[in-house]
Amino acid sequence: MQRGSFQWMKSMNKTIILNKIRSNGPISRAQIAKETKLTPPTVGSIVKELIEQAIVKESAQGTSQGGRKPTMLVINNSEFYIIGIDAGPKDIEFIVSDLSGKVIDCSNSIVAPDISKDEFLDQLKKGIYHLLNKYSVLKTKVIGIGVAMHGVVDLATGTSLFAPNLNLRNIPIKSALEAEFDYVVKVENDARALALGESWFSDSAEMMSMIAVNIGRGIGAGIIINGALYHGEYNIAGEIGHMTLDINGEKCECGNYGCLQTVASGPAIAKKATLSIEHGSESLLTEMKNENEEITGELIYKAALNGDELAQNILKEAGEYIGIGLTNLIHVVNPSKIIIGGGVSKSSQFILGPIKSTIKNRALTPQAKETEVVVSNLGEHATALGAVSLVLVELFYSNDPIPN
Repeated sequence: MQRGSFQWMKSMNKTIILNKIRSNGPISRAQIAKETKLTPPTVGSIVKELIEQAIVKESAQGTSQGGRKPTMLVINNSEFYIIGIDAGPKDIEFIVSDLSGKVIDCSNSIVAPDISKDEFLDQLKKGIYHLLNKYSVLKTKVIGIGVAMHGVVDLATGTSLFAPNLNLRNIPIKSALEAEFDYVVKVENDARALALGESWFSDSAEMMSMIAVNIGRGIGAGIIINGALYHGEYNIAGEIGHMTLDINGEKCECGNYGCLQTVASGPAIAKKATLSIEHGSESLLTEMKNENEEITGELIYKAALNGDELAQNILKEAGEYIGIGLTNLIHVVNPSKIIIGGGVSKSSQFILGPIKSTIKNRALTPQAKETEVVVSNLGEHATALGAVSLVLVELFYSNDPIPN
C-alpha cells in the first residue's frame, strides 16, 4: 500500500472508527455511532469505504436488541502486512507480520563492525527486497515499514542521530527507505519500540506507567508515562545503558566510564567470563571456548544450565547490576511494571531473582520494593514486533502513540 493510500485511511473520522473496531470489535455500526458520537450515516459511509479497502470486514451477526440482528465488524488482520526491522548493532532482523502481530516470515543478516552509513542503508534495503520478492503479494499488501534502531533516533525525521555501537551518526533511515519503496516508514529507538510493542500486543496493554528494558549488546529502556511514550527533550530518554554506576569503571563505547552497559550487557558478561578463565577459573566454558573460539553470552547461559558455577555467578552479578539500574529508574519514574527483553533476558532464570532481590533491598518504599518485574512474553521477535507496532499506531491513532 503506497503512502498516498495509507494517508487516505488516516482522516480523523476514519481513524476514530478504525480504532474503535480494533479495540472493541466485533462491534456494530450502531454501537460505533453511539460510542463515538458520529452520526449513523457518517459511520455507515466510512465503514463502507473501509470494507471496500479491505481493512475492515463483516463477521457474525450480533444479538438483537428488539429488531434485526446487527452485522458485526472486525479488523481484517490477515489482509494487510507490515515489515518490522530490528536494526541491532550486530545483526538486523526482518519480519513480515499481519496486523495482529502474527509473524509470517523472518530473516537475519550480520552487520559488519566497520560498516558505513551507505552500506548500512543498502543492507536494510536488501533485507526488505528479500521479503518483498519472496512474497510477491506483499508489494500491494504492505501498509508500511517499522524500524527499531539502536542508539539515539530523531523521531520526527526518522534519522539515526547516533548509533554508538557502530560509531555511525546521522543515518537518514526514513527518507532513504521511503524514497526506495514508497511505503510509510516509522523509525524509533529499539527500546522504545519494544515498550510500544509490549503495550500493543501483550497483556501490558492497559498499563499507563511502564518501562521496557532491552538488554543485549547494549542496554536501553522505553518509558511509558500516562499511556504515552516518553522521549525527553532531545530524544535520549531511556538510555540507561549509559547510566554511570562506577566513575572508576571500564570505558564504555559512548566514551564515558563505568556505564551499566560495561557490566551487564551481553558483551560485558562474555568479557568477564573470558577474563576469569584466563586467570585460571575452572569452568565448562573452557571446553566451549575451544570448540567455538570465543565465549558468548549464549554459551554462558548454556554453561549455567549445565550447572557451571562460574557462569551462574557471572549471570547473578549481572542481574544485581541490572537491579541497581532499575532501582534508579524506579526512583525517577515509579512505573507500575518493568518488562525485560533482549538476548540477555533469555537467562532470566539466573538474572531475574537477583534483579528482584536487589530492587527489594535498595528501593525506598515498601510499594517501590514490590515493583513488578517480568520477562517479555513476545518471544524472540519482541523488538521487531515493536517496530511493527510503530506503523500500527500511526494507522489507528490520529495523534501520538497510546493516547490516554
